[in-house]
Amino acid sequence: METTKALKEEGGEGGQEKEVLLDGSNGSSSSGDANTNGAPKHRHTPTASYGGDEMGIYEIFGWVYHIGVNSIGHEYCHLRFLFIKGKYVMMYKRDPHENPGIKPIRKGVIGPTLMVEELGRRKVNDGDLYVIQFYNRLDESNKGEIACPTAGEARKWMEAFDHAKQQAEYELSRGGSTRNKLNMEADIDLDGHRPRVRRYAHGLKNLIRIGKGPEMLLRLTSNLGGSGTSNRYFEGEFGDAIEAHEWKCVRTVNGIRIFEDVADSKRGKGALVKAVGLVDASADTAFEVILNLERRKRYEWDMLTADLELIDSYDGHYDVVYGTYDPKYLTRWQSKRDFVFTRRWFRGQDGAYTILQLPAVHKKRPSRSGYRRTPINPSTWEVRSLNSPMGSNTTKCLVTHMLEIHSSGWLRWKKNSSSKFEKTIPYALLSQVAGLKEYIGANPSLSLESSATVVQSKLSDVSTSSSEFEDLEVQDEFYDAIAGDSTSSSEDEESEDDAEKKKFKLKNVSWAISSLALKRVSASDANKELDPTVPSVHVDASQFSGSLHKGRDETDSNCWTSPSGTGFMIRGKTYLKDNAKIMGSDPLLKLIAVDWFKVDTATDKIALHPRSLVQSDAGKKLPFILVINLEVPAKPNYSLVLYYAAERPVNKNSLLGRFVDGTDMFRDARFKLIPSIVEGYWMVKRAVGTKACLLGKAVTCKYFRQDNFLEIDVDIGSSSVARSVIGLVLGYVTSLVVDLAILIEGKEEAELPEYILGTVRLNRVKPESAVPLKA
Repeated sequence: METTKALKEEGGEGGQEKEVLLDGSNGSSSSGDANTNGAPKHRHTPTASYGGDEMGIYEIFGWVYHIGVNSIGHEYCHLRFLFIKGKYVMMYKRDPHENPGIKPIRKGVIGPTLMVEELGRRKVNDGDLYVIQFYNRLDESNKGEIACPTAGEARKWMEAFDHAKQQAEYELSRGGSTRNKLNMEADIDLDGHRPRVRRYAHGLKNLIRIGKGPEMLLRLTSNLGGSGTSNRYFEGEFGDAIEAHEWKCVRTVNGIRIFEDVADSKRGKGALVKAVGLVDASADTAFEVILNLERRKRYEWDMLTADLELIDSYDGHYDVVYGTYDPKYLTRWQSKRDFVFTRRWFRGQDGAYTILQLPAVHKKRPSRSGYRRTPINPSTWEVRSLNSPMGSNTTKCLVTHMLEIHSSGWLRWKKNSSSKFEKTIPYALLSQVAGLKEYIGANPSLSLESSATVVQSKLSDVSTSSSEFEDLEVQDEFYDAIAGDSTSSSEDEESEDDAEKKKFKLKNVSWAISSLALKRVSASDANKELDPTVPSVHVDASQFSGSLHKGRDETDSNCWTSPSGTGFMIRGKTYLKDNAKIMGSDPLLKLIAVDWFKVDTATDKIALHPRSLVQSDAGKKLPFILVINLEVPAKPNYSLVLYYAAERPVNKNSLLGRFVDGTDMFRDARFKLIPSIVEGYWMVKRAVGTKACLLGKAVTCKYFRQDNFLEIDVDIGSSSVARSVIGLVLGYVTSLVVDLAILIEGKEEAELPEYILGTVRLNRVKPESAVPLKA
């Protein structure tokens, strides 16, 4: 997609301006700023340095776009240099490394209650950017936004802010002198509830640069590369729940393996097939190529859906496209064909990307005279980076395209018999993987642009010293500083609104693959979480009942049961050394009841409601109750409340004890859920996946500790990605059997192996059966 607009870039002395076009050309460039082909030189590389104290302080910096609305209601998008040191954030108009002494135009501090949410892809000045929003979960009135040209860079910035939050929590937990504690108390700014940390960094642990500088940022290149946690790779071992698929390779075409789920075929529901290819590029590159609608580029690899036009887009992770294709490549019939389908995409916490494609109807594109409307088979793309061998600089990713086929020709084709299957739309869809692989292989510049270079840097190279932070009077937290305009900065940015703007594109990055080992965790490993000095109490589930009844058997519907943990894979004793996972065992806590409520708005602190079993006489006698309140956004809203009981009090010195009585920061970093669709539509299975998710990192979680219980309120609607997935699930919920496992992530050797805290199986739940929750 060529650009016809430009974005003003501040560069050089006195705020000298340059027009930088999307394709990398400069409106006015000197020989020192451009190479022989007119594109600006790459002057910046990602940087890493190691040293410092035991905990270490992260310094992370790079170019981003600051977007928002100024005081006169005009939208702006300005190129800014963002610098994070410890918990402190500063924003500059120019790179402070190249302009020593430059003052930040914004500055703020990151507190433990900062919330960072990826809003997905957004059109800005006729181009696409990935937007990150900041706000305080205790006060959502002030919000700020920055944006990156690639999803990979957006993810790296989210990780950077997460590191800063952890640093704030760490320094606060270390305590310090009375004077330091008083200084912290003096800086509390929100109703006296949030400690603001005012201790400063001494020693540099990690110096990381995100992005390649303004020139390369404007040319939409990325220096983010995949890095994984395992030196081994086993295909198919990407989930944390054991699935019933039985994939068999039936053909190899143009270096692409074609698989069929023989277990699914035996059930007579058509054939679930997938094409799998190893692509010599990062997942960032492959994802961008798949999502890109530019006709000239799609013509080089896509024989079916090359002529695409964007009809509509929603919430940054969902769009509708219209396309046409020439049928002469697929069939002897010459009538023109067209189609409409939706694309829904998201990135998992493991870095893998998923794109769901479904046929659709849209009022902007009704049936067209002279064209035959053709439904495109529902399909999914999955793209994940693979680990490179030690000493190798190459990047690879695994691309999978999966779809369901209802064609008799498929049966003959997979047996090498002559058939007309190769003239069908399903075959054309499967062939897209081969086309993608060849296209990227024939364009090595695509891979080079997304590769990462790491060099060493010294602390002396950083223009911002520790003394600068010590003298810094921080009046705002970061979400306040970036959302609010000071008089000078407001005038400065308003004066830039008349500058020409530019278009942007998209690149992404993903990583993380873990290997599994089919072992089981012993019950003794989990029992240490409860206090062994206190006699156990018999938990009689018959004394408790919720609005959703317990199932009598597997054939029952609109009910719940509690499966064992053997269907889930969790971290084993040696996980930190070899990434080996083991089969889970029976849950530590007993599921005693489930409530299925209908509410007007998301409702917290369900345990305090008079109808809650926690308030019953039997509930008050239990040693400990864990209440999980899953707040489901819909019309109306729902609350699925799970009640887990322990037979003994929680051991205060155990991981569970530290979680129950710990800080929200610690809980967010450890509270983990593993989903699994046991029965249901295969597209929903791919959307939900089976990978463990740290809920506190994905959505807003609120924790309420009182008496003998801990309640966790999970606001699924706080994430646009989660809302999108749950919306798809609700459309098929009456035909789904869903398993969930809840656990606390083990990150240290003493905390391993992990154990299953609780499980639940939801059998074909009916939304209309939800009971209104009244005060």
